Amino acid sequence: MISFLRPQRNRQNTRRHVLNVKLSSEQRRSARVRWMGVAFGTGAVAFLTLFLCWRGGDWALQRLIYRNPTFAVRDIVVETDGVIASEQLRRWAGVSLEDNLFAIDLARIKRDLEYVPVIRAAEVERILPSTLKVRVTEREPVAQFIFAQPKLGGATEMVTYTLDEEGFVMPQVMAYQRSVPPAANDWLPTITGVAPAEIRPGRRVELPQVLAALRLIVAFERSSLAGLVDFREIYVGSADVLLITTDQRSQLVFGLRNPEQQLQRWRGIYDYGQRRGLQIATADLSVANNVPARWLEASEAALVKPKVIRNSRLRKRNA
Repeated sequence: MISFLRPQRNRQNTRRHVLNVKLSSEQRRSARVRWMGVAFGTGAVAFLTLFLCWRGGDWALQRLIYRNPTFAVRDIVVETDGVIASEQLRRWAGVSLEDNLFAIDLARIKRDLEYVPVIRAAEVERILPSTLKVRVTEREPVAQFIFAQPKLGGATEMVTYTLDEEGFVMPQVMAYQRSVPPAANDWLPTITGVAPAEIRPGRRVELPQVLAALRLIVAFERSSLAGLVDFREIYVGSADVLLITTDQRSQLVFGLRNPEQQLQRWRGIYDYGQRRGLQIATADLSVANNVPARWLEASEAALVKPKVIRNSRLRKRNA
């Protein structure tokens, strides 16, 4: 006979199991609360420790370094390879004696100096305990622009800008900014045929004719002709050639490329004329073969001035 009666469970065992489950849940909750409390306390202690270390470190830096009179600037050493006076470079650097050596922003000084158009590069370093050293490389002018600039009232004034061999436009270094006055025989060839709007101080000229003229000047200064003749003017208004005028009353045509080869042609013609007592009037050196040339008449040749010994910073630097 099948019995449909359910077996009787042990109620005492059931209550004991439920009680055990409740106790285990309470223990876990209590452990979680204790863990969170420990973590919070540890974090708070760590934060407080870091804050105290930061404040203490800042106080120590201020006390021992940034406000320490031992590190006050006592000497500013300035070195340059050019003509700018040391005092002028110190003013451009914006550093004063008694400034703290560690509080000085070296990157700022370097940036400010290199913003000056006549400075190519600058290096700044600390020399403990109290010396700041600045080394400057100046841009070397190799040519100049001279043009009329309007003034208020309708008047004009002649303005001169110089260029280095890369075509970087610079204002002239004024007399009060120089360590020594310019020598009486300092000279720069003049580039003409350029619109004033193309001349922007602190920027590089991008005109191909101007860049070709600068390459020609550099090549000329390094050639043997530099000791024999002088460039006076380079006209760059033509698209394909440069027109050179010398102090010796010669007019020469140069192409925009291969200045060294064209200077060799010039030297050959010059030597030929010297052997026969002749002076070049015109020559088209852009032509590779059968260079067309003309000699000065005897009356004109008699007016040719002798070569003047001039200073050339480019030749001295690259000697």
